[in-house]
Amino acid sequence: MSESITSKLENYKTAPFDSRFPNQNQTRNCWQNYLDFHRCEKAMAAKGGDPYICQWYKRVYTSLCPTSWVTAWDERIEEGTFPGKI
Repeated sequence: MSESITSKLENYKTAPFDSRFPNQNQTRNCWQNYLDFHRCEKAMAAKGGDPYICQWYKRVYTSLCPTSWVTAWDERIEEGTFPGKI
């Protein structure tokens, strides 16, 4: 695993600026990082890689997204009714 990823995860405080989402409203940033986390985990499981590197996305969406949204999305994934492409 890359040393830089490990050090970034250890020193993580809050979501960094993402130039794809320059506005104050961070809803799309929250959504995109949630999807990226689940896509990363799926890709790592398929390749037999270490899913630890996906934790970056989880930390970002955890700091940006309201807990109620994440809970609802997790429930929809379990039910098979999640609207996003993972």
